[in-house]
Amino acid sequence: MDELLKWRSEFPILDRSVYLVSHSLGAMPARTQEKLSLYTEQWATRGVRAWAEGWWDMPVTVGNLLGKVIGAPEGTIAMHQNVSVAQSVILSCFDLEAPRNKIVYTGLNFPSVMYVFEAAKRRGARIHEVPSHDGMTIATEDVVNAIDEETLLVPISHVLFKSAYLQDAEAIIAKAHSVGAHVILDTYQSAGTVPLHAEKLNVDFIVGGSVKWLCGGPGAGYLYVRKDLQPKLEPAVTGWMAHAAPFAFEPGAIRYAENITRYLHGSPAVPALFAASAGYEIIQEVGVAAIREKSKRQTQLLLSLGEEAGFPSKSPKDPERRGGTITFDVEHGAAVTAELNRRDFVVDYRPGAGIRISPHFYTKDDELEAVIREIRSILETKAYEAHASGAAF
Repeated sequence: MDELLKWRSEFPILDRSVYLVSHSLGAMPARTQEKLSLYTEQWATRGVRAWAEGWWDMPVTVGNLLGKVIGAPEGTIAMHQNVSVAQSVILSCFDLEAPRNKIVYTGLNFPSVMYVFEAAKRRGARIHEVPSHDGMTIATEDVVNAIDEETLLVPISHVLFKSAYLQDAEAIIAKAHSVGAHVILDTYQSAGTVPLHAEKLNVDFIVGGSVKWLCGGPGAGYLYVRKDLQPKLEPAVTGWMAHAAPFAFEPGAIRYAENITRYLHGSPAVPALFAASAGYEIIQEVGVAAIREKSKRQTQLLLSLGEEAGFPSKSPKDPERRGGTITFDVEHGAAVTAELNRRDFVVDYRPGAGIRISPHFYTKDDELEAVIREIRSILETKAYEAHASGAAF
């Protein structure tokens, strides 16, 4: 018996859809509605007083909830809108003067991260992009060899979004620290499905969001800053929430807070933080270790089913180097994906990768068998032709 299936009742969409897209948007927990109802009740009954009664502190208190999932001590996570903002806050802490102005990232980073650092060329940044040899994985030794005494920052994805390849973060962090560089670990595709302990990793920064495996919905990104680094850096991307005494409304240059709040900026997205807390609670209750064991088993099952059907996969065969997603390079992939979604088999497609399918802790084994059968049926009957434009989210 699969003990984790008892959690299915927490997720309304599972009653009507085969939901296999948690790598993109995790299923909404039923308790999210309760959390958002609490937000509207507080706004309706407490009005402006709600800020002092908890809203103001939520970027840290909700961050503390997430910390229990990713092994981060209290007071080390500041909640933001998204990863682009979090990366920008980090980048703004540093001068980009030669010789230590080199930024090392890989060619398989999520593009939004690339955009942030490419824009920093205007301030003097030098970008070293480590290429992939196969379009799906990154050789650890290539990243390690690219990091030298001129390297300032190394923003890397823990799990690559196209293939679910799990990078060797420990080796990269060790090399970066040996030459005085800082690592920004993007855990968007790992937090909630791959065990992670921020403090033990000794990583400098972690960024990510709640949309995917954390089942926390959009608008709740996060920024972890290692405790000893917090007082040493001063973000130029800032605002009144980063001030040591924000309600003093002091004019002129900012006087930074001494704790994690110095990495905030303007007023927080309060509704998104209410929503995110529901997902964090559930993932904590289920346990990432249990989620990971089921994920490894089900992704292996999915790989085997796909191979039997003749669908080549671009995801790693080794479960220890694989996150929670299997990508199949299926002919007419975008159109097949559109038809799958029409039939309530919810997956997505990425150009240059293929159809991405992700079981989560609430997924049944027979749903994996069903989606492979459905893909075969769509191809055999040419049902994909109804989606000639090939559009698929």
